[in-house]
Amino acid sequence: MKAEKKEIYAVVVDVLLQGRADDPKPVFKRDPIVQAVGTDQFKLLELIPKKGTDIQIHDTVYIGDEARDKVERVKRRIGLSDLTNMARLELPFAIETIVKANEARFVTFFNTAVPITPKLHMFHLLPGVGKKLMWELIQEREKKPFESFEDISLRIKSLPGPVKLIVGRVLEELEDPEVKYRLFTAK
Repeated sequence: MKAEKKEIYAVVVDVLLQGRADDPKPVFKRDPIVQAVGTDQFKLLELIPKKGTDIQIHDTVYIGDEARDKVERVKRRIGLSDLTNMARLELPFAIETIVKANEARFVTFFNTAVPITPKLHMFHLLPGVGKKLMWELIQEREKKPFESFEDISLRIKSLPGPVKLIVGRVLEELEDPEVKYRLFTAK
């Protein structure tokens, strides 16, 4: 069995200074908790911050194996239902930030997406992309590979925005743990 790839960085979507409200421990014994989304596979995580550190929503924190400056440890991986209301509201913005910061990675997706089955293409998994838009994307990238999100938007006028499509797909994959095909998230 292949070892699960770890997230190295995460974007904070909520900070619970008093810990989780459903924690049975008395408030004064609870650890503060940070809810975050990984920048590589969009894993939802609960982190324990180091004492005395200031962590804010939208901060990017290092959670890799080397010395960490703000995070003591990764407590656990969580599901969408474990997120606080604030974290759920912030999640689309955090995902958008991650997608924009990793533009080359996602533009490469538009340049390399392939059919999954004879009747289903990776592009079909993006919200709002049907056959017509799929063929338009394929024909444009055959003329010349896409260079940026702006390039995609300029050449495919009917596309609602490449960043929006990716954010929408990531959210779909996070909402449904049983989703059959994953483009961007870890199982």
